[in-house]
Amino acid sequence: MSSNGLVVTVTNRAGFKQEYDFAELPVPAAMQSSLAVVFAAQARGWTSHASAIACWRSVRAFATFVSGLERRPDDLDGLTAAMLKRWRAAQIGTNDGKKTLGTVRALLQRDPRLATGAAAEELAKRIPMPSPSKKSFTQAELERVLLAAQQQFRAARLRIQENTRLLEAWRAGVLPEGSRERKLGEVLDHVARTGDVPRTLRPGGQRGVTHRRILGASNAASTWGRLFLQRQELTALAVLLTHRFAWNLSVLDRMPTPSTMPSAGEGASVTYQVQIEKHRRGGGRWFSTENITDSGADSPGRLITQAIQATAHGRELAALLSPGTDLLMVARSHQVERWEHRNADRPKPVGPLVFGIAPSDAKWWGLTHQLDGSPFQRLRQKTVTGEGRPLQHSQGTHESVYVLPDPQVQQASREVFEAGALEALEQARTIVFEGKVADAADPAHQETATADCEDEDSSPWPSPTGGCGASYLLCLGCANAHVHPGHHPRLALLHQHLKALRSAVDDRTWHRDWLDHFLRLEDLRHRLGPTAWNAALLRVTDNDRTLIQLLINGDLAP
Repeated sequence: MSSNGLVVTVTNRAGFKQEYDFAELPVPAAMQSSLAVVFAAQARGWTSHASAIACWRSVRAFATFVSGLERRPDDLDGLTAAMLKRWRAAQIGTNDGKKTLGTVRALLQRDPRLATGAAAEELAKRIPMPSPSKKSFTQAELERVLLAAQQQFRAARLRIQENTRLLEAWRAGVLPEGSRERKLGEVLDHVARTGDVPRTLRPGGQRGVTHRRILGASNAASTWGRLFLQRQELTALAVLLTHRFAWNLSVLDRMPTPSTMPSAGEGASVTYQVQIEKHRRGGGRWFSTENITDSGADSPGRLITQAIQATAHGRELAALLSPGTDLLMVARSHQVERWEHRNADRPKPVGPLVFGIAPSDAKWWGLTHQLDGSPFQRLRQKTVTGEGRPLQHSQGTHESVYVLPDPQVQQASREVFEAGALEALEQARTIVFEGKVADAADPAHQETATADCEDEDSSPWPSPTGGCGASYLLCLGCANAHVHPGHHPRLALLHQHLKALRSAVDDRTWHRDWLDHFLRLEDLRHRLGPTAWNAALLRVTDNDRTLIQLLINGDLAP
């Protein structure tokens, strides 16, 4: 606090300072001073400017209210119960007002002159919890949001992957002299070292792309985006991480690059140690670690692997420009020269690079994908309620903030007695695996790519020349099909590939060509159980991989 007792300085966890001048408030000097004292006392537990800004706004609202009273008190001890009733009535009708009431009450109760009496009793009145303003995504909404994020991040990841291979080939000196690839590799090396392509100063003062013909265009994806994620692509990655792990944006803002640790069992797997920084009330409980294993395409750690690969050049450039910088979530900003860092609670940009997800990026991503704003609060709520247990928060917060207020949870509770009938009806309508699950192969049956056939002459899809005319994928919809443990690895692999195709092709193509086969495999997976299904993936052979690739490419026919 300043020497005149009217300016309070708040320092955040990064050491940045922000001042709040109580002389600006439209109340008498004595009340300005008293409000500064209680504000400073409250500020001792803050680690972010966001907390200070939210409290300051509430103080200003209260000061504006007091300034409009007919008999304005000179200090806090002049507040009467009637005044506080009017203040309560003016605020309690909205969610923001309820939050403001709670914030101002906490400040006023720090003043010993308001500890007893009618005013103290008015302050002690219960403030209703804010009504839930957002509900978690429905399943259909969730699938649409995730598909959009998967497609956007996958396109960016493959673009960076392709250009990284070219850059590595140029650095290894294996590209032909004078070739376009060699020239492009040289440009990519410049991008990796500086964050941008070489540019030429034009007569009008603008800086144009020097090698536009080689690059093919001058947009972000064709220039520096060849090696760096754009901010909206990083936001898509954050959507996927939030859905998978329920990390909030403040955690992603400060997340260091995960380190690897030895993995038990399968040699092809890798386990990441992810450091979580979650600032809670009180000290000493801010940091924790989560061990996440990448053991295959469907494992939680695969997304961590992809995130590390997609941000590799960004992290290398950040370390070059600002030694010691090692944050996972990094993107290259479009507007480098006009970028102004205003939020000192978030990591400061390094050159053209920004870290984490800004609120404006989250909101713009949501609007771009036909949402009413940022998807993250609703997405995290969906993940937390679906998980059924606290994730980086207490049991009380889990129940009071995430579960009980959620209309989706409330609706599910009301419909619990209908669930059995609805499930039975849904099963009756669902496409399922029509064959039989066997313990071993029967020598009398004919082997196919996906199952063994009991009698091809009685096929539901007869061939004009006799026998069965169905594709091997349709075997899963035939009552003559027998699946034994020898088929499990390739079918589990096929299921994995079809799931990956969901984000690689358009909706119409996937529903037309792959949905029925995917549903039959889902049904088979349910029958065998997740343990047996996951174990089968560990037994996949090179022959299985070749076979499934031929099936998906349409190169394998009966």
